[in-house]
Amino acid sequence: MNIVQYYGTGKRKTSIARVFLREGSGKVMVNNRELHEYFPMVALQNIARSPLALTNLIDKFDAFITTKGGGISAQADAIKLGISRALEKFNPELRKILKDNKMLTRDSREKERKKYGQPGARKRFQYSKR
Repeated sequence: MNIVQYYGTGKRKTSIARVFLREGSGKVMVNNRELHEYFPMVALQNIARSPLALTNLIDKFDAFITTKGGGISAQADAIKLGISRALEKFNPELRKILKDNKMLTRDSREKERKKYGQPGARKRFQYSKR
């Protein structure tokens, strides 16, 4: 028996999500845990599931996701991008809907490096006149 699955990679900051979509009933597993268990906040669950909800395919696919790096918010955004890319492979006609809602855009913002002579990337040490 050959399982048909669609793969997509999502990235955000230092988070990476590998998404495998298979025909199913809408079960989403993240690192071998249920979505609501991995993301306790409903807002993050909605972000991760948003491409499926947008295309009305939320109950047609099971998603098996492995994610690592970064925080939970960045991981949710990485999952969103990975699901979007996998859905595009499943049906290229979904590209326009996903693109119009900015689901296929990789958020390129990264953490700025700390500079020497100051405590952070932009913050300066307190200036003392005397």
